[in-house]
Amino acid sequence: MCRRRAALVTFSSSATTAKYSSRLSVTSTISFSSSSDQKRVLDLWYRSFDSSERLSTTRMQLSTIDLILVGVYFLVMLFIGFQTARRISTPDDFAVAGRRLTWPVVFATMAATFLGGGATMGRAGQSYEIGYAFMFAAIAFPFQTMLVGWFIAPRLNAYRKSETIGDIFELHSGRLARLLVGILGLGVSIGILGAQALALGTIFKVVFGMDPTLGIIVGMVVVLLYSTAGGMWADVQTDVIQFIMLGIFLPVALLIGVFTAGGPSDFVARIPDTHLELFSAFGFWEFLAIFVAFALGEALIPPYVQRAFGATDPKTARKGYAFAGAFGLIFYFVSASLGVLAFVMYPNIAADDAIPAVVTELLPVGAAGLVAASLVAVIMSTADSLLNSAAVVFSKDIVKGFLVPNIKPRQLLWTERASNFGIGLGALLFALNAESIVDALLLTYGFWAPTVVVPLVAVVVTKQRAPVAVVAAMTAGAVSSAIWTFGLGTPADINAVIIGLPINIIVLIATYALVDAPRNRRTGTEKVVAA
Repeated sequence: MCRRRAALVTFSSSATTAKYSSRLSVTSTISFSSSSDQKRVLDLWYRSFDSSERLSTTRMQLSTIDLILVGVYFLVMLFIGFQTARRISTPDDFAVAGRRLTWPVVFATMAATFLGGGATMGRAGQSYEIGYAFMFAAIAFPFQTMLVGWFIAPRLNAYRKSETIGDIFELHSGRLARLLVGILGLGVSIGILGAQALALGTIFKVVFGMDPTLGIIVGMVVVLLYSTAGGMWADVQTDVIQFIMLGIFLPVALLIGVFTAGGPSDFVARIPDTHLELFSAFGFWEFLAIFVAFALGEALIPPYVQRAFGATDPKTARKGYAFAGAFGLIFYFVSASLGVLAFVMYPNIAADDAIPAVVTELLPVGAAGLVAASLVAVIMSTADSLLNSAAVVFSKDIVKGFLVPNIKPRQLLWTERASNFGIGLGALLFALNAESIVDALLLTYGFWAPTVVVPLVAVVVTKQRAPVAVVAAMTAGAVSSAIWTFGLGTPADINAVIIGLPINIIVLIATYALVDAPRNRRTGTEKVVAA
């Protein structure tokens, strides 16, 4: 095997090393120069997810005033949920907020959804250890969000009667395609939701000193109540508040910390050179591997697509997405700088204690409580969006799309609410009874990219009817990925995405050219009317 490192990423369960048992492993598809290289990239990539195991376990020593502020935040979230319940009269209201989202709201809810615990606590911990290098690799995701917003989001918004990816696939490819993408979308949403539930348990331990089990229950119950009552309207309104909190209070925490360290000039002068170098912690191929992984990570998963549907018009969707991606670039810098600041001020603490140390040691009473509430908010904002999208996907793509096609709108609305409650309760129970859901999360990630992303982009860009090509491509991508992973045991640790995605693309193009295109020409039904 060639010894040159490859810029490809492998996701696998690390069953051979106890330290990384049940964790997400990411290594180069062609061997690194040493096992330590693999472990370093593995650990860094693992921490980019919102998994509870990598969040700090050191309790923030908050004052009574700070704890009251955090409590007020929870009450406000619940109030919004029950207040917006009166606005939910149709499935469209519950699923896409009545398609009345302005671009600032799309901007805020998108940013709040993808900026979870990994983008705050995780990014700060990574930067504490290795400096800004990982931040530069991770910014692939905000860049991807900007590109999707500019080229894809307006086209998604043009489907004015669609609420899920399955709605689009049924227009282009029929009910079977809808069912397949519904199952996959439900899996990926629930998988990441489970990770958020675990992260809530840990963040409650950090903020309140609460037992993680009780933290999971409290956090998920709050999310469950306001999301079930208010649907996407509640999610969006709480996301806006959560966005304001994380967009203001974390940068303020950074500014206070920098001036406590002697001002910007002194702070920069005290940063070690290794924390400023792009390839200080890993080589070029390792850097590229992480960059590509972030670029492909959560592209077009259900909650992001819902926000494109919910925008008032295509220009609104484009503008909201673009600003969210741009804000992500800034926020990644802020969270990374908080980690570097913690390293400068407290070089002997655990990396994952970076933000807790800054909050408890540098911030005054009141400000510490607001930042602590912001840390809870970043996880809840992601959890509520995933819960809502899972409920909508189940209700629209599986119940209405396959089980009960003639379900009435009022019944569908109550199905969405019941699904929201049931899925949220299931995620809560799963988190309470599972040490780690990383392997399940890994599985949904591994099957999303080689099945859904390319066919979705293809149909919304070309508007072509492809009843055979989409189903064939999704099936080929899923089957090849499954065989590679489970049948062959992931040879050479090459991720199944590397195998499944090219097969998915080849089958899509070939099947369309050989089957769908000739049929479309004969019937004169090549184009699909999005609206």
